Amino acid sequence: MEEAKKTRKTEKIPFRRSIQLKFALSYIVIIAAVLALLNTYPVLVSQDLVFHSKASLLQSQATVIANSLALSATLTADTVREYIDGSLMGSLDNAGRIRILVTDPSARVLYDSDEYRATQNRYALLSEVTAALKGYDVAASEYRDGAFRSRAATPVMYRGVTIGAVYVYENDADQARLLTDIQSNLRTISIVICVVVLIMSIVFSKALTRRIGDLLRAIRIVREGEYSHRVSIRGGDELSQLAGEFNQLTDRLQTTEEVRRRFVSDASHELKTPLASIRLLTDSILQTEEMDMPTVKDFVSDIGEEAGRLTRISEKLLTLTRMDSAAPLERVPVNVRDVLEKVRHMLTPLAEESRITVETELAEDCVVLATEDDLYQIAFNLMENAVKYNVPGGRVVVSLRGMGDLVLLTVEDTGVGIPEADLPKIFDRFYRVDKARSRAAGGTGLGLSIVRDTARQHGGAVTVCRREPEGTRFEVAFPRYEPKGGEER
Repeated sequence: MEEAKKTRKTEKIPFRRSIQLKFALSYIVIIAAVLALLNTYPVLVSQDLVFHSKASLLQSQATVIANSLALSATLTADTVREYIDGSLMGSLDNAGRIRILVTDPSARVLYDSDEYRATQNRYALLSEVTAALKGYDVAASEYRDGAFRSRAATPVMYRGVTIGAVYVYENDADQARLLTDIQSNLRTISIVICVVVLIMSIVFSKALTRRIGDLLRAIRIVREGEYSHRVSIRGGDELSQLAGEFNQLTDRLQTTEEVRRRFVSDASHELKTPLASIRLLTDSILQTEEMDMPTVKDFVSDIGEEAGRLTRISEKLLTLTRMDSAAPLERVPVNVRDVLEKVRHMLTPLAEESRITVETELAEDCVVLATEDDLYQIAFNLMENAVKYNVPGGRVVVSLRGMGDLVLLTVEDTGVGIPEADLPKIFDRFYRVDKARSRAAGGTGLGLSIVRDTARQHGGAVTVCRREPEGTRFEVAFPRYEPKGGEER
């Protein structure tokens, strides 16, 4: 037990390699990736929409101003100021954030809506103004220093000649602040979601790994030989089904182990009895100095009988072992009637010696897919038992018939029968109803086990019941062989 505890302790999985950590990390990585996408994609899309919207709006406003000023061949500071201050500025929705510059063809400022800068009569050395004076429309927007900074420029054309340029600039901190607040709220929500997901992943991973740990501990316990151990996992998911399969497996292992121990115990007991008899007889011969020859012959005859019994037990044990472990034999169509005739011929001397009448009712067309040796062994065991355990003057009735897709072999006797309580156990190895009578008849308690296992190997089944008014009835059912088209039996 101490060694088992040490084994369990040394096999404990470190946390860094545990499925709990992997499960939690997988959840965290997936959620983190989703949240990172949610925190970047909407903001980027919103910025692109704002940039495009503002650039388009400023471009249209610059175009309107330029078209309104293109009424004469030249631009003067007075005409520009009169138009813009008198009628245009009141129509602009965001006039408080917009700065308007109007230049002549040499980029000299004729008008600046920002009076504090006092740029009038100076030159506007701006790339947008330069491009507009060359006849191009220019618009751009960017986010810098906590505000959306947008600008647009367009030429003022009079009869195809550039007489000036209009430059419009907007510094929008309010909308930038709104977008920043949205981004901040998304970040806060993401952090909260991450914390919640982290807690939930830890809880779920612990619940999952606890159930897996229960299964792992149960496997280790059963591996150490405690086949009676069962694991209890409630629920209807795959782990609970796995636990159910594990419990069924341990049931099978426990049953197999019990059968193995009982088999070893029974085999040891069966082999010990003839060995003890042989040893007793040989000791008697060796310890008796003056033993007459008839007595010696009797002792040697008894030793031969016990040795024969040991041989029969060994042969049947080997037969059972081969059936348990050997690969399936190649099966061929076999006429069961021919096999039964051979068995009846072989058992005729034994039946006549015991004054037993063997009656047969054998149908012709009863072919099964098996081996002749296996069918012979099944029939011989059943018919030999029916003769051996019958009463003097009794009868054995062997019938063979087809019934649909089955071939039925029935062996009935008029013996003392088998008690109802013993019927479910008679196919167990080494089980005998009357041990003293079975040994006297040379039985090993393995014949019916061989019959059952051999029938199963060929898809058959064996049943037993009491026969009224006396005796026992065995019935073996095999799948009937039906040849395919053009195939001969």
